[in-house]
Amino acid sequence: MPITRHPTPTATARTLIVAGLAAGLLAACGGGGGDTGSATIAAACDVDSQKTWLRDYMLDKYYWSGTSPNPAPAGYATVADYLDALRFPGDAAVPRDRWSYIQDTASYSRFFGAGQTLGYGLQVNGRELQLPLRARYVEPQSPAAQAGITRGDTIVSVNGRTAADIVGANDFSALSPANAGDTVTVVIASASGTRSVVLSAAVYSLVPVSTTQVLTLSDGRKAGYLFLKDFVSQAEAPLAQALAEFNKAGATELILDLRYNGGGLVSTAALLASLIGGSADNGRVFATLNFNSANAASNRSYVFSANAASPFTRAVVLTGVRTCSASELVVNGLKPHMNVVTIGAASCGKPFGFVPKDSCGSTYSAVNFESFNAAGQGRYYDGIAATCSVAEDFTRALGDPAEVLTAAAANYIVNGACPAASNAQPRPSAFTARQRAAVVEPGDRQGMWAQ
Repeated sequence: MPITRHPTPTATARTLIVAGLAAGLLAACGGGGGDTGSATIAAACDVDSQKTWLRDYMLDKYYWSGTSPNPAPAGYATVADYLDALRFPGDAAVPRDRWSYIQDTASYSRFFGAGQTLGYGLQVNGRELQLPLRARYVEPQSPAAQAGITRGDTIVSVNGRTAADIVGANDFSALSPANAGDTVTVVIASASGTRSVVLSAAVYSLVPVSTTQVLTLSDGRKAGYLFLKDFVSQAEAPLAQALAEFNKAGATELILDLRYNGGGLVSTAALLASLIGGSADNGRVFATLNFNSANAASNRSYVFSANAASPFTRAVVLTGVRTCSASELVVNGLKPHMNVVTIGAASCGKPFGFVPKDSCGSTYSAVNFESFNAAGQGRYYDGIAATCSVAEDFTRALGDPAEVLTAAAANYIVNGACPAASNAQPRPSAFTARQRAAVVEPGDRQGMWAQ
């Protein structure tokens, strides 16, 4: 599919593109403002009316409209069942659409508007389907953090069910509560012993930038390390602050940790890329979004926009199978403009994104566009391959110089070489069908949203 280029915006327009799009997206949460044009909410909110509306919406806005199935709505018990029937089935080049989904608008608005989420905040290494089952990430403001659970703790059991049974059944659903106040009992083993913890689900604030520090490398150079969990507007101020502090501290190298970042707002991804590239890249194309042929007028380019110079000519990015969508957009979008090195494992492989649409209290994130960088590169359906394949062990704290991916990044910066031995997780295309169909891990949110 050819890329449609748009004229380079003025400086004022660039500011509106990067800073204003998130505001437009958040306005969409309340009642359909995220629509790309003509579709309206369902005439009524009964299931039959919603299915009819969804069919019309997909025919108009779905990226694969015209090549995806279009069965009649009758015979499908729920709107979700009907969405499954409308998905693009895949072909020899493009995988099946496994990304389009529906969620309640209240949850969507809470995440992208207020920067909050409902949960226990305990995220595990479930996708690997291996033991030991560990806490790979704990949300800083969550019930799990308040209970003292930390990365690397071993999960012995959940609600009396052993970790071996959970992994064997590929069922991590007990760690994803439906309502505030739901509880789960987790037995944790750590260096200090084994204990039982009862977690009560709550709505808590996201901390998208939870770890930043300046590392002194073995050759005396300094590298700024930054862990980013979610591309939400609440990340933008701390991202700007972190990059400014790296510059002030004399860091000339950047280690950007996106290993657990499933995506978020395209506008926030563009802001991060602009901060990394600095004023030297002002006005250059960061990413182009292409819609279906009927909506080609919606094709748009995001450009770099930054006032300050950047000390970085290279970005070393930590990636893995959970690095998805807007995270991949940053990696791909920076490549035509600077040296980008990836350490870890191949990313998830999702160059597609959504313009969210609200109807009857549900937000529909159906694939609306595909992304490309300034060189026309994209279509990384099997993920963006790692420069250095390094397997994560889920033990040491993120940003610890001895943590396996961080250490590999530092070694690459100093020596220009990957670790001598590696047993990284396979590329997503090589994952077993069971792993690819894995229940979404608690805390996962994969996608990129534009407005």
